[in-house]
Amino acid sequence: MPILPAIAIHLETGNVLLFFSFLVLVAILISRLGAKFGVPAMLLFLLIGMAAGPDGLGVEIKNHELAEFLGHLGITFIILSGGLRTSLEETRPVMARGLMLSTVGLAVTTLATGFFIYLILGERIGGAGVTLLGCFLLAAILSSTDSPSVFSVLRSKRLTLRENLDPVLELESGSNDPMAYTLTLVLVSVITSADHSGLAGSSWVYGAFIIVLTALWQILSGVAIGFGVGFGARWLMRRFRLSTGPLYSILILMLAMFANGLASMIGGNGLMALYVAAIIIGNMKDLPFKRDVLKFFDSTTWMAQLLMFLLLGLLARPSHMPAMLLPALLIGVFIICVGRPLGVFLSLLPFRRLSVRARAYISWAGMKGAGPILFAMSAVLGGVKGGVEIFNIVFCITLLSLLVQGTLLVPVARKLDLCIEDDPEAETFGMEIPEEMGMLRDHTVTEEDLSRGPTLRDLHLPHGIRVVMVRRKEKFIVPHGSLELKVGDDLVIIMGDTED
Repeated sequence: MPILPAIAIHLETGNVLLFFSFLVLVAILISRLGAKFGVPAMLLFLLIGMAAGPDGLGVEIKNHELAEFLGHLGITFIILSGGLRTSLEETRPVMARGLMLSTVGLAVTTLATGFFIYLILGERIGGAGVTLLGCFLLAAILSSTDSPSVFSVLRSKRLTLRENLDPVLELESGSNDPMAYTLTLVLVSVITSADHSGLAGSSWVYGAFIIVLTALWQILSGVAIGFGVGFGARWLMRRFRLSTGPLYSILILMLAMFANGLASMIGGNGLMALYVAAIIIGNMKDLPFKRDVLKFFDSTTWMAQLLMFLLLGLLARPSHMPAMLLPALLIGVFIICVGRPLGVFLSLLPFRRLSVRARAYISWAGMKGAGPILFAMSAVLGGVKGGVEIFNIVFCITLLSLLVQGTLLVPVARKLDLCIEDDPEAETFGMEIPEEMGMLRDHTVTEEDLSRGPTLRDLHLPHGIRVVMVRRKEKFIVPHGSLELKVGDDLVIIMGDTED
């Protein structure tokens, strides 16, 4: 029963924009508090959605198919942005590690967790009729990891990781979601087909063959279409120049959605197709307005994540979850402490140069996010027996993962001595320059800087360094050699090669 039924809002009314804009504003303001204490912003977004949902303020989403479509649209933006930012130059040395984690590691984690669920919790979870295949479905859903949540925490603390772990985690999580989604859809299809045909439990060899064959088709066809659309996009953008960055952003978005839709139409993995296409497009050396494009997708990705977590929070029914809390706690602890580490350590056995502490951190960084909750909706909408219970368990485990793993991401990295503190981001007052011209940096004038004299010329800057702007309080000054500087002036400096 809603806490405040008098103000319950149904999303079918005209109050949708007012309601969601208010929720988003609250979420953005509260996210600053989360960053201060190291709590993932995604956890706060999810909790805000739950507070406004059916058991909170009384907001109810009745059209679950529409909710799944919006969630799928959101994860499209997230995977697309991740693909565009994946540098092949950085990931090539660690590509084998990332792909082993997202394939062999995922399979080992799914098998280990699935058997644990079945053996420890029995053939049925809460009397819902979740069979062995259902246990593997639940494990497959939980094998998905969430890179935006991981990197939002690390970047909020301005940290990078030693042993080249950043590209490993980025590549693994980017390719992990499509793999987990493939396995989820295949298992949902096999379970519902077996239920309708009465074959449940009668032909494991045939069922396993169908699962492997379908998964291979989904992955291979998705990769093939991704390559086709990606290189087709390169050809198109090199021959048809557009006038502004926003048009390129829209073009790339539509091409990615085309890859997704085309792969889905032939039974392939649409998320895999758009991820591969995005990597190929993002690694164009001559991609026009690349900085504008990346900034556009950074913004849309944050919006997608925020709305996805709010939406999924609104779908939750906390009053229905107490019966699932104990199974969720047992499964969550197992997958964090055993299932995920087992998959990581076994899949990374060929890479002997990677330290044990690095492997341990990769295991810990397998944080859950919107992906598992969204994939769990496929079980509900697909008509899987016990689908609602699976959704509730996944939701509880996601909350546990965000709270425990998310909060301790930075402390664990520091404890394992894997952190590299980033330099503070330069304050360039909104100025941008082409990458080939050099790097922008900022500097605040000190008394020591002025010891040789008060003018800009007296600074005797090294060769290749130029001051392009001076900010004095709220005033901007175009610099020249005779400009008298004052302590506290902010300088925007360009560092690059010069001809003089």
